[in-house]
Amino acid sequence: MSRIGKKEIKITNDIDVEINKSEILIKGGKGKLIYNLPEVIDIKKAENIIKLIPKNSSQKAKELYGLSRSIIQNMIIGVSQGFEKKLIIQGVGYRSQIEEKTLVLNVGYSHSIRIKPPENIEIKVENNTNITISGINKEMVGQVAAQIRSVRPPEPYKGKGIKYENETIRRKVGKAGK
Repeated sequence: MSRIGKKEIKITNDIDVEINKSEILIKGGKGKLIYNLPEVIDIKKAENIIKLIPKNSSQKAKELYGLSRSIIQNMIIGVSQGFEKKLIIQGVGYRSQIEEKTLVLNVGYSHSIRIKPPENIEIKVENNTNITISGINKEMVGQVAAQIRSVRPPEPYKGKGIKYENETIRRKVGKAGK
């Protein structure tokens, strides 16, 4: 059995949880999120605690048990606090800006790259090199951050490119001339 799945999910007073058969709706100060539970997982709600129970001991139920608990926990954190990822652009002439809710990246290509964020995701640019992605859905925030980073990942020789704020880049020594 999953150790993560066995943990109870605590609900604070400012969060409203509604359960309709296999659909769970979580409302908070920042917005609302919906998740459809897998058929092999059962859910029980007490006063301010949610408990997940697998319906059988199949391999599929074991796989989805901890995953479902983590997703619901992240939804509760998202609607109350939100999630945030920070990216840093390094390189001479590399910069970014926001035009009409679209992120415009100039990172060494002959053209600028435009990235339009999905709904509920907000992108902010500070001093042309720091990008902040925020939203209530952890999966979407991480996906948008990975999409922006994949435009120009950091290279190992000079470290130029787009990297996460706390990411360390393993540097290589350049070719020695004779």
